[in-house]
Formats: sequence, C-alpha cells, structure tokens
Amino acid sequence: MIHRWAGRAPGRSTHPANACTLGARTVRKLSVLLSSLLSTALLLLGAPAAGAADNGSWSVFPATTATGTRPYFYLSADPGATLTDKVTVKNKTADPLTFRLYAADAYNTERDGGFAVRAQNEKQRSVGAWATTDRDRVTVKPHGSVTVPVTIKVPEDAEPGDHPGALVALDERIDPADAGAVAVGIQKAVGARIYLRINGPTMPALSVDDVRVEHTQPLVPGTGKSRAVISYTLHNRGNVTLSPKVALKAEGLFGRTLLARDLKRIPAELLPRQEVRLTEEWKGAPQLEWGEVRLTASARDTRESAAAGYFALPWLVAGVLLVVLAGGAGLWIRARRSRRRTA
Repeated sequence: MIHRWAGRAPGRSTHPANACTLGARTVRKLSVLLSSLLSTALLLLGAPAAGAADNGSWSVFPATTATGTRPYFYLSADPGATLTDKVTVKNKTADPLTFRLYAADAYNTERDGGFAVRAQNEKQRSVGAWATTDRDRVTVKPHGSVTVPVTIKVPEDAEPGDHPGALVALDERIDPADAGAVAVGIQKAVGARIYLRINGPTMPALSVDDVRVEHTQPLVPGTGKSRAVISYTLHNRGNVTLSPKVALKAEGLFGRTLLARDLKRIPAELLPRQEVRLTEEWKGAPQLEWGEVRLTASARDTRESAAAGYFALPWLVAGVLLVVLAGGAGLWIRARRSRRRTA
C-alpha cells in the first residue's frame, strides 16, 4: 500500500485546495468476484487556515492549547527523551464514525516530490515507530470530537535532524463506488503532519544529479516547433528538511543566453535523504545550436549546480552535411589516385 500526501508545506503552497483527498482500495469482479486488489492512498492537498487536515467528513489536528490552534505538530527533543501531546479527531457528519489511529514516517514521492506517508503495514523507522496513541481505534459521535493522548519515545541513538511523519485517522470501511462489472471501493484517511527535530548537529546539503536533455524538432528547419525536455534528480543529502529553489539557464555558442528561468514544478519541501526525479519542458528550443544547460539548486545554507551539453542539429541539415562530407571525401580520394597515376 502507498500513502501519498502532497501539497502545502509551511510557507509555501503547491495546491490551492484546502482538503485531504484520500486514496482507494480496488475490488475487481468479473460477474462473480474472483479476486481483489487492495491498496490505500493518502493525499494531502492542503491545510485550512485553522490547521486541521480535513476531507470534508472529518478532520485531524493537534489538540488546541491555551495559546491557540496549531497547524501541525512542531516538536523538538533530545535523544532519549519522551514527549507527550494530544491529537483531536472531529466528525463532521450526521453518523458515528470509527477510525484506526496510527503514526507513519513521511517521504517524498518519486513522481512529483509530494509529501507522503508510509502505509501502516510498512516498516516504520523514525517518528512512525516512536509515536503511539493511547487507543488504536476511536468512535466519534455525530458532529463530535475525540481527543487522544500521544506519546513519542525518542531512542537514545536517534540521529539529529528532522524526522517528519503524520498521525493518521483511517476509516477502515470500504465504500462501494460502482456496482458494475468492475467495482471500485474507496477507503479514506486524514493525517496531521508531525515535524519532529532531534537536537544536535544539522547539515543542510542539496545536490543536482544526472542532468539530461532530450530534444525533438521538425525534419526541415523552420517548418514546425521544437522542444527540449530537461530531466534531473534533486537530492537532499542532509539531515534537515529543505525548501529548495531551482534556477535553469541555457547558454549557446559564445556564451549567448538562450533561456533563464526559476523553476516552479519542484517540491515545496524536500525531506532529509530523499530524492526526486523532475522534468522541465523547454518550448521553442533552438533547432540549430550547441551549448550547455545548467541547473542550480539552492536552499538554506546550501547551493549546488550541475550541467549537461545541448546540441541541436536538424536531420535534414545533418543529412546534407553528411552528403557534402562524403562527396568531399570521394573527390579527395579520386584526386589522390589521379596524382598517383600521373606520378
């Protein structure tokens, strides 16, 4: 099972919606139910201003304190410490709802770098293994709420730095979505993010790896549009969460600037030791050019760059050049043989 949670991070937003949309278990049947494929996905599209992760039917959020609401669990501790807190689950429907509560580690999805959490049956290695709730299951009355104590026991050998995760409230019911030959069931969940920092040395480190440029263009120059797709890996090699920025610059012959832009399709936050493969489209890329494409990634106290060569030559031009070269070589060989006969 894959829990996928993508969207708003502190100080930055990649989705306009304030909701938590959540994934699905699929049951396939061909007239008679033969087998089932079960999977669950958790996708956070954003968080309301009040701070609650919400899917319209229920919400999950840190318990309110005397100082007001908290958008997420922001915690810090020394190795070996024990933290206590509380999580609230609120039912917004007219029916009682029962939820399974659990903690999970977070990671970045490979496809777009979204904030995701491990499935309950996956091995948890960080805050997902350290955090427990007093109850594994809770039933919340209509339009009511339940607050449950949370305990986080940090191991003595916990690594310094950030340990992100979430407290998840999962509705284990599978709602049928289709009564036809292929039935799809939806299982919903909502999670409140945990941002836990273990005190100690921090090391921000960001790199850009494996830059590649793929170019497509018309056979005859000027008869169509050309484009290039630039792909690269953005890697957080440190132990703290980063909010990266990536700048793209392409230069042609003699240092001419062909393209310069700040990229937008990047993760709002890149978690420690996570990497994502990203792409950027370059519309109208030159059809005849030789140069370099450089990507520069920066975040707090770290900056790295990497480059790849860019070479554009239309097939028709290449064919003409090949014919000219072949013809020239043929004439040179013929002239050389003629000189030998004369001698």
